[in-house]
Amino acid sequence: QVHLVESGGGLVQAGGSLRLSCTASQRTFSTYAVGWFRQAPGQEREFVGAISSSGSHPYYADSAKGRFTISRDNAKNTVYLQMNNLKPEDTAVYYCAARSGPQAYDYWGQGTQVTVSS
Repeated sequence: QVHLVESGGGLVQAGGSLRLSCTASQRTFSTYAVGWFRQAPGQEREFVGAISSSGSHPYYADSAKGRFTISRDNAKNTVYLQMNNLKPEDTAVYYCAARSGPQAYDYWGQGTQVTVSS
């Protein structure tokens, strides 16, 4: 079992930045790939980006490319989502999720709210 906790959400003006964190207490977190997802009111959850267990080759949804960066610090059991040049359409609850292999994500955090005002 992996317990994930997101933090760092809040209210920011358009063009601003936020850094979200996804922290796990388990030392084995470093063996999990981590993805970031978001869900806006009335919409389906969508993929934002993901990073491998080693931190190499993060990849992103088109909506995030060039603005968002995913990184991880395995010594701190934390994965980060740096979001720059935020837009009102980025407003959503952001979730991190972890998986140990190519299967669907096994573990999910509770989410953190990001609100971007115009």
